[in-house]
Amino acid sequence: MGSQNRQGELWGKGAKDWASIQEATCYGGYEYALEYLNFISGKTLLDIGCGSGLFSHLAQAEGALVTGIDACGPLIDEAKKRNGSIRFLTGEMEELPFEDNVFDIVCGFNSFQYAEDYRNALLESRRVLKKGGMLVLMIWGNKEDCEAVSYLNAIGSLLPPSITVAPGPFALSENRMLENSLEETGFKILDNTDVQSNWDYQNSDVALKGLISTGPVARAIENIGYDKVFETISAAIQPYIYKNGHVVFKNKFRVIISKK
Repeated sequence: MGSQNRQGELWGKGAKDWASIQEATCYGGYEYALEYLNFISGKTLLDIGCGSGLFSHLAQAEGALVTGIDACGPLIDEAKKRNGSIRFLTGEMEELPFEDNVFDIVCGFNSFQYAEDYRNALLESRRVLKKGGMLVLMIWGNKEDCEAVSYLNAIGSLLPPSITVAPGPFALSENRMLENSLEETGFKILDNTDVQSNWDYQNSDVALKGLISTGPVARAIENIGYDKVFETISAAIQPYIYKNGHVVFKNKFRVIISKK
């Protein structure tokens, strides 16, 4: 059940560059979530799709009792290197290996769109949350607010037809898809805010390493080869190279906080 095996395989190919470069592009959303949650010291927190563990690390620094889970073994290895005192494990977001009603907070940052059925992932999150527990999810904002859509479209053009007809990274952002699904699965939405997220790479080489580290890019490389993918992404970043050499994509992520 779910997408663990396939997603874990794809995201594992660029785990080191994701950990050192790309995961930090989510920092604005992490910061907003922690500020909203405010006092989390002593609370149990599950980070679903924790990647290489940056948010988990930040939450533990605020005193939370953190567990991180991800489909990708190599990313979990990077998370353990970042912080060896947090419990990190590989697993399926649609079949969480936890008892009912055990976490005060469940988080998922740009992870739920990779579920085979994201409604199942929402139901699993609800199951493991305590009564009154908080669910914090981050997805992409509107396409028109995200310069990285040009990069995403470039990658989409390299995927096989069975992939390109899939909903895509913005599916949960359109037509209140995630908000409606949260309400349908019994959550009460408390906050819904678009957060500025500027992806600022110090030069083109760093940008390319970060942008190539994602699961969809790994799938494109499988489909069409590394050289074509590298050429396509190199072209996609050209309009975003500043005079100082930095590559900057100005984006917005949507942080939705709800309650069980």
